[in-house]
Amino acid sequence: MDKTRQWWVLAICCTSIFLVGLDTTVVNVALPSIGRELRLGVPELEWTVDAYTLVLAGLLITSGALADRIGRRRVFRAGLVLFAAGSLGCAVAPGLEVLVAARMVQGVGGSMLSPVALAIVVNVITEPRERAQAIGVWAAVFGLSMAAGPLLGGALIAGLGWRAVFWANLPIIAIVGVLTAVHVPESRSPRPRRLDLPGQVLLSILVGSVVAVLIEGPRTGWRSGWATAAYLAIAAVGFIFVRTQTRRAEPLIDLRLFRRPPFAAAVGGAVVTFVALNATLLLGTLYLQQVRGLSPLAAGAVTLPMALAATICAPLSGYLVGRVGPRLPLRLAGAGIAAGGALLVGLGERTALPVLLVAYLCVGIGVGFANAPITNTAVSGLPPERSGLAGGIASTARQIGAALGIALAGGLVAEPGAGGLTPAMSPGWILVAVCGALLLLVAQASPVASTRRLVSARQISVVSAK
Repeated sequence: MDKTRQWWVLAICCTSIFLVGLDTTVVNVALPSIGRELRLGVPELEWTVDAYTLVLAGLLITSGALADRIGRRRVFRAGLVLFAAGSLGCAVAPGLEVLVAARMVQGVGGSMLSPVALAIVVNVITEPRERAQAIGVWAAVFGLSMAAGPLLGGALIAGLGWRAVFWANLPIIAIVGVLTAVHVPESRSPRPRRLDLPGQVLLSILVGSVVAVLIEGPRTGWRSGWATAAYLAIAAVGFIFVRTQTRRAEPLIDLRLFRRPPFAAAVGGAVVTFVALNATLLLGTLYLQQVRGLSPLAAGAVTLPMALAATICAPLSGYLVGRVGPRLPLRLAGAGIAAGGALLVGLGERTALPVLLVAYLCVGIGVGFANAPITNTAVSGLPPERSGLAGGIASTARQIGAALGIALAGGLVAEPGAGGLTPAMSPGWILVAVCGALLLLVAQASPVASTRRLVSARQISVVSAK
């Protein structure tokens, strides 16, 4: 394949991953506007975010395996169609039920775009140096999409309303679809993994049930009959999932990987990083718009330091991992997130704006430094044939963390009490700071610099970008 067509493929796939990452965070800044128009409370608004994230998290590994088996371009194009259908459903949704269902369709489409687009890039760009450059561009685009969501969403909402956040996806997807038909070749894996449908169903039920309890618990009561039944169901499904995965030759998630303390710590680090990011986005959006009275555009602009810091620190983190190993960037990540949360614990109605900007900057630094060392820690010491699976598990953990972050933060402000919204947020900011402290512990469990030589820079880049 000629060079020009290779870079067309990269541009197509980067555009798709930008949309997937953007729709993970862009809706946060739209939540107050959605709530006002559709007359929804905080628990209902949480579902508009988590419906997408949960489905995306649950299907990432299966969509990748399906694409390897039946064709990557075929699955990628199906993902574009589903993502467009979900976006259209969100744009015209008359109420909560349609909006949540459409977000779930978006999540299915997104799961077919994120891992599959990366596999297409790796298959098309085969020269090692060019592939490393392409994956660097890929990772930067994904990081930028996650961090820039609130700012871009605020601009769209200010000019055209919250439905424009979803309408804007359609012309982009149409262009990507046409270019895919022209430039992207079909490819399959010579040795595709088997699909683990029972494991897929059980994982979706397990994660969805946990998030449902966290969202609905404050409203129904943590000791209610519904909650007690949910606890028992979660325990039963968790037991069956573990038992099923340990007995399959090619399970959805190879639980033996968790016997390695660095891997288990890295997966936990991925979860807590995205808990912190999404809790910060949700609480910050509610505070800025409902307490401070800022417009969606102004609220999005306040998050600009976080977007810039995450974008700048992500490639710097990869460089540090390659030079000195994962511990230093993980320590910087933990310190940044902990500092950001600590600055916001005492947030009040008249807190100076520079405090908010510095806090967002710290969280952005933490998120930017976290991704590459977490992935490095997850795959260090593994043979190449298992590094992709480890990276897929880490990617799933990030999305599960995003769903949990929304659920935990939303549960704290669902019933603000007599003191109002701002005091109710304090435990949420403590949660963010605790997530930073946990990342510092993950740093201690990460490999020392010499261990990183077991994993090539290309492998780390590939699974970091998923």
